[in-house]
Amino acid sequence: MREDGLLTARPTAEDHHSESVLRPRSLDEFVGQPKIKERLGISIDAAEKLERPLDHLLLSGPPGLGKTTLARIIAVEMGSALRSTSGPAIERPGDLAAILSGLEHGDVLFIDEIHRLPRVVEEVLYSAMEDFALDIVVGKGPTAQSLRLGLPPFTLVGATTRIGTVTAPLRDRFGMLDRIDYYEPDDLELIVLRSASIIGVPVTEAGARCIAVRSRGTPRIANRLLTRVSEYAIARADGRVDHSTALAGLAIWEVDDMGLDKVDRYILDAIVNKFGGGPVGLTTLAIAVGEEPETIEAAYEPFLVQRGLVLRTPRGRMATSLTYRHMGVAEPEPAQRSFLRSGG
Repeated sequence: MREDGLLTARPTAEDHHSESVLRPRSLDEFVGQPKIKERLGISIDAAEKLERPLDHLLLSGPPGLGKTTLARIIAVEMGSALRSTSGPAIERPGDLAAILSGLEHGDVLFIDEIHRLPRVVEEVLYSAMEDFALDIVVGKGPTAQSLRLGLPPFTLVGATTRIGTVTAPLRDRFGMLDRIDYYEPDDLELIVLRSASIIGVPVTEAGARCIAVRSRGTPRIANRLLTRVSEYAIARADGRVDHSTALAGLAIWEVDDMGLDKVDRYILDAIVNKFGGGPVGLTTLAIAVGEEPETIEAAYEPFLVQRGLVLRTPRGRMATSLTYRHMGVAEPEPAQRSFLRSGG
């Protein structure tokens, strides 16, 4: 960290056992998302040759796929410092002004969950992004004056899990927009092997593959499962994560062969057994499983929908044929499902 409080890209000794040490530090180290990497590489090379900051970038996608990591990588590749904050943390225009005024030429400002910026703060950000200027109103009433303060050119990297709630005026001010998708098992296997080598955990390819296919397409989950399985290997086996050890460890943590955890199965069980396969409204479903509607919608539902286990319809959430097969339950006939939904 620099003396002015800005984050740098290199880990410290204190970071060794934290998640940050597992983050790739360059585009070459970053596994997966080849199209995004190619586009970013081209833009970074062009910006360096033109000796100007990278255009503002908006990254969207589910949590844990690497939005924060890519922001850090951009800072490293551009030889810049990273200032990191989040939308909910910036409550007033003055908060944003303090952050912007502390930036230096070429710095990268990362705002996580940018869709949660208050509207009054977002409007201050417009001129900063477009003109590298900060408009400040001094005084009140008839004597109020508007002052424009220049800012050093910088790169804003915004991240959001809900791209649809980012306002059009803000979205249009980003020069680049990219969506990060769920990872393929092959890429997750490489991530598990890389992480294992960094933290010194002996893992076979079969063990890494077992963890990868149950990681919900998400590197953050893959690294978390690796940690839990390695703890099981140390406590209950010979310390090496092979296929059988990985299976046993994942069973302890109740992660099944599709990567579903206990809450996922509660959700599917409620739709199938309590509501006759659906449709059931989000609020009703949340009450049935004891979770907040926002938690189900943001943390669990995207993966269940992506895997074809839940359908979102105008009338509510519904189970699919795959849901019944995965749960080992016979799928009722359409007439019977209608009868069950009616409470008969």
